[in-house]
Amino acid sequence: MDFLFNTNVQFFIAAYLVGGIPFGLLLAKKFAGVDIKSSGSGSIGATNVLRVVKETNPALAKKLGIATLALDALKGVLVLAVAYFMGLSEATLWGISVLAVIGHCFSPYLNFEGGKGVATGMGMMMFMLPLETLIALAVWGISAKTIKISSLSSLLGIAALMISSFFLHPEMAHAPALFIGFILFYKHIPNIIRIIKGEEKRVI
Repeated sequence: MDFLFNTNVQFFIAAYLVGGIPFGLLLAKKFAGVDIKSSGSGSIGATNVLRVVKETNPALAKKLGIATLALDALKGVLVLAVAYFMGLSEATLWGISVLAVIGHCFSPYLNFEGGKGVATGMGMMMFMLPLETLIALAVWGISAKTIKISSLSSLLGIAALMISSFFLHPEMAHAPALFIGFILFYKHIPNIIRIIKGEEKRVI
């Protein structure tokens, strides 16, 4: 058990545990009295919080959706920022990023189920690859306004981030960023199937 006293390992565990906190589920239960795991898409992310709470309280839905988005984006960054200011290596920072996203997508508090990971992934990427993340957010924003399909907008943003990283940082090891992208696409497989079938719901 000596490995548990290793600083890197401690940060990896912290990233996974903090990343797994289901803020959307907690906020919706406390302030709206609804269980988003058993409503809407069943996801614990901001989109499902907005969709489910909007049915009974549109004003509250927007507030809870924004709060969920912010907290999901920031939860992993907190661990990442502490590690950065402690001078841990870039490889360790990427490990923390990956594990925070895994924590959100496969939460230890929800029997290893979780959300789509977009907000958490974008939070980590904003810290690690800020220029690429700004490009991704621009693509997401334009897509959300025009297409009005949350999942497709997110996937286009993720793809833009992955592609732009090869142009802006051709020298970096892309494996961790690509792995995060793979996880996010994997969690969106049901959405991708619905998009292909033309059955994916639009955000109104």
